[in-house]
Amino acid sequence: MCGRYKQGAALHALMRRYLISKKLETEYTPQNEIFPSQIVPAVIDQGERELKILKWGFPLRFKKNLVINARGETVDSKPLFKRPFLERRCLIPAEGFFEWKKADGRSEKHLISMEDNSLFSMAGIYSLFKDSSGTEFEGFVIITTASNEQVIEVHPRMPVILPREKEDLWLDPDIKDPALLKSLLVPYNEEEKPLIMVKT
Repeated sequence: MCGRYKQGAALHALMRRYLISKKLETEYTPQNEIFPSQIVPAVIDQGERELKILKWGFPLRFKKNLVINARGETVDSKPLFKRPFLERRCLIPAEGFFEWKKADGRSEKHLISMEDNSLFSMAGIYSLFKDSSGTEFEGFVIITTASNEQVIEVHPRMPVILPREKEDLWLDPDIKDPALLKSLLVPYNEEEKPLIMVKT
């Protein structure tokens, strides 16, 4: 599960990291801790790579709670996720994500980030919805997988962190092969860059 994450980079830093030239017209204030239902930047590609402001969470009819994660193992088969998985994939820029470890009857909050504090990309999907007033909005969920050997010390699930060289493949709207896409949804390999975990 990924219930909160950190993304404090300014828009110009995101544009530079993701090689985006199209300026985002919407105002956005970087946040050190992002919660479900908040409006945040994501990277999409529907013919051109761009930053887009999306709301974190898919609404469910007749329920107040948002769905904020999709399991990588079943993202291609669940009705809520199947079409966005094939047609509307995105990157969620992050500087870290938070998980809670149960210890001595209480939960200890940990920030998990790259050792060099660099930005990384969580795999996401997004879709179009209407709120209770009929206004359209686009929401996203973060795809999760089993934790790697380090993160499992805190939590059994973690967001899918995509290697930089796989980001284009994930975003490519012409790729619709579920097997190829699901091959990316694996625990993070720390040979790419080491992770650090800090109790907060």
